[in-house]
Amino acid sequence: MNQSDTVEISVIVPIYRIEKYLSKCIDSLLDQSFTDFELILVDDGSPDNCPKICDDYARKDARVKVVHKENGGLLSARKAGLKNAKGKYISYVDGDDWVDKFYLDTLYRLAEANNSDLVVTGHFREFDGKIETIKPKSAGVYDHRKVQSLILPNAIFSGRFCEHGISTYVWNKLFKKSLLIDILFDVPNEIIMGEDAAITYAYLAISKKVTISRIPTYYYRQRHDSIVKSIENPQIEYYRLGLLMNFLKSKLSKVLDKENLDKQITYYLYSQILVRSGGLIFNKIGELVFNPFLKVESKSKVVVYSSGSFGQHILSTNVKANFFEVVRWIDLDHHPLHIGKNYVQPISAASNVDFDYLIIATISPTSHDAIKEELGLMGIDRNKIVEINTNEQEIKKLLTTLKFDDQFKFQEKLNGVQ
Repeated sequence: MNQSDTVEISVIVPIYRIEKYLSKCIDSLLDQSFTDFELILVDDGSPDNCPKICDDYARKDARVKVVHKENGGLLSARKAGLKNAKGKYISYVDGDDWVDKFYLDTLYRLAEANNSDLVVTGHFREFDGKIETIKPKSAGVYDHRKVQSLILPNAIFSGRFCEHGISTYVWNKLFKKSLLIDILFDVPNEIIMGEDAAITYAYLAISKKVTISRIPTYYYRQRHDSIVKSIENPQIEYYRLGLLMNFLKSKLSKVLDKENLDKQITYYLYSQILVRSGGLIFNKIGELVFNPFLKVESKSKVVVYSSGSFGQHILSTNVKANFFEVVRWIDLDHHPLHIGKNYVQPISAASNVDFDYLIIATISPTSHDAIKEELGLMGIDRNKIVEINTNEQEIKKLLTTLKFDDQFKFQEKLNGVQ
C-alpha cells in the first residue's frame, strides 16, 4: 500500500500493557475476508514488549502502520490513530480482544447497503473460557427522524434501570471518519472514565442514519485483571464521572429536551456511582448516606451473586464497612477469587436457610431478570432476591448530597485533581 493510497476502513488499536493478548488480536485482523483496510497500531508508551510486537508485524505486512507515542491514556491513543487514518470508515478494536474473519466485511456491508453514519452490531463476551452472545434489541435502519425520535431519547437510559438503548462501546461499531473527526478531538483527554460513552453518544447526536444489526463478530475478553478497582477517595471518582456527564449534557442538549436528557444522565450517573461504590454510599466520616438495596438492613445475612465489577465492589466495600454479613459469594462464572473471607462459589452453594437476602450484582435489568429466573429454577426463594432503589426523586436527592450540580459537575474542590 503506497503512502498516497486511501482505504475504505482504518482499524485503530490502542495498545498498553497487553503483550499476552496482542498477537491474537492482530492475527485476527490481518486474516479478514475484507481486504481494503489499514491497521493502525497505537503504542501508548507501553512499557512491556508491545512496541516490539507492533514493529515486527509492520515489517511483515504493509497494511500495518505503527504509531509510537508517550503514554497519554486511551482517548489520546484513539486520537493519535485517527490523525493517521486514511479510511472512509473507522473501526476501533481493543488490543486484548479479537474479531471474527468477517468482522470488517459485515461492518462495511451494513454501512454501505444502508448509507449509514453509524453501524452498531452484536458481540461475543468471553469470560474464563465461556462465551456469551450479546445482541442489540432494536435491530433495523433508522433515518434522521427516527434517530431523533426513537434512538436518542432512549440511548443512555432505555426506561429500565440502567439499560442503554445503544451500548456505550466503540468496538462494536463503525464510524464515518468525516463525522468522527468533529467529535473525537472535542472530547477532553481528562475524561478517563467512560471514554467510550463520551464518543458514542456525542457521535450519535450528529448521526443522520443509523443501522443496528444483531450479527455478532467481535469477541470481547472480560479479564479478571481488567475489572474496575475501588479507590480510597470516592470524591476522585465523582469528579471523573462528573466530567463525563457534563460533557454528555453539553453535547446532547442540542438534540434532546432538558427533561429527557436530565433523566437519562441522572440514571446513568447513579448506576456508575453504585458500581464503583459497591452500592452502599458513605460520607467522609464513615456514616451511611444511601443504601440502594431495598429491605436489606444492617447485619442482614446476604448472598451476593456475580464476581464482576459490581459484585467485587460490594464485597470490598462491606469488608471496610461491615454493614451486612456476606454468607456466600456465588456466580455461574465462578473462578478462583476471594475478597476478605469470601471465595466465589457455584450457584448451587446457596441455600435458602443460610441467608435473609440475595443481591444480584448487576445494573442490567435484562441480566437481572435472566439470573433471577435461573436462581428460581435452582430453588432460591424469589422473595429474598433484592431490588435496587430506582426512585428518581431519591436518586436526585442523593446526587445533590454528593455535590453534583444541575449540569452534573462535581462541585467539591479536590486536592491534586485538575
